[in-house]
Amino acid sequence: MSGVLDSPDGRPEHGGLRDFAPDLFRERALTRLRSAPPPGDLDPELPPDAGDHDLNAGKPRLRIYEGTPRRAAVLVPVIARPAGATVLLTRRTEHLSSHAGQVAFPGGKVEASDTGPRATALRETCEEIGLGSEVIDTVGYLDLYETGTGFRVVPVVGVVDPEYHLVIDENEVASVFEVPLSFLMDTANHKRESRLYRGIERHFYAMPYADNYIWGATAGIIRNLYNRVYR
Repeated sequence: MSGVLDSPDGRPEHGGLRDFAPDLFRERALTRLRSAPPPGDLDPELPPDAGDHDLNAGKPRLRIYEGTPRRAAVLVPVIARPAGATVLLTRRTEHLSSHAGQVAFPGGKVEASDTGPRATALRETCEEIGLGSEVIDTVGYLDLYETGTGFRVVPVVGVVDPEYHLVIDENEVASVFEVPLSFLMDTANHKRESRLYRGIERHFYAMPYADNYIWGATAGIIRNLYNRVYR
């Protein structure tokens, strides 16, 4: 395994793009990700491992949704491109009731028929973009992420065959695009931005890439992927 060291300013010192080769990513992921869903997925009394509150210490929790947090899962699809792994992301359509128009991972609420977060992530991915489980090799779980909109999200990381074929549900997904893993795992691209919400300044991660503004929960999950696999 090629080494990744932390520099004095906290940024990773990679050995070049080889660190983002699919085989090395898979090796890192299998040893550094959770092998099972985080306990808080089934126990709402346990505090989340990460969330929209991460950069807002000392401020009231952002709670747009009042009530018992809802279980959800997303797939973090890492495409095994030989020239360097990429991450597949979607842009949600503008008419959806939540997170409209935002960049997101494929995923959604856990249904009663799902056997767990992995089943949810794979089902939702197939429904939203037609990516079937036969081309996805799940390699582990990230930490439980709580959103201000009332979801406790389990991110499931999967390595995807680069010869995948998509069938997009145009009601939910406006577009699909890939971002180099090397870009997303470079902390120089992890911007800390803020907006006023209900009179309180809220800070969040943002990772602008080309014409795509990756922010909020999606950027927070990507940051968790960096912390788990490359930090």
